[in-house]
Amino acid sequence: MASPNDRLEGFGIYQIARQLFDEFWSDSEILGKDYRGRELVKQLIRSLDSICANIEEGYGRGFSKELPQHLKIARGEARESKGRYERCHHLLPPELIAKRIGTLDHIIGGLTNTINTIEKGQRGRE
Repeated sequence: MASPNDRLEGFGIYQIARQLFDEFWSDSEILGKDYRGRELVKQLIRSLDSICANIEEGYGRGFSKELPQHLKIARGEARESKGRYERCHHLLPPELIAKRIGTLDHIIGGLTNTINTIEKGQRGRE
């Protein structure tokens, strides 16, 4: 039987969220050159990190009813990050924003599908 960490490492949406967090580092260099961008960086780093952290915590607690709740929080953080990227349009190139928003839409959709699958399975066991 695979350990919870093995399952987490195999969760594609988690891997995409981790990659997005890493890509944000270069975005923060651009945003950090402007005092308004620095404020956005502070919030984006928290919300992007929270996507990963909530997935990690949910998987760490096992596959109980808590997992969908943590995934819902991660989804909310992804929506927040999407909105913040949209508000960065004064400082980041449009093609970069479109790429990040596309990635966040993919994360949001993947989390939604995962939540629905888990909750459907839990209802089936009740």
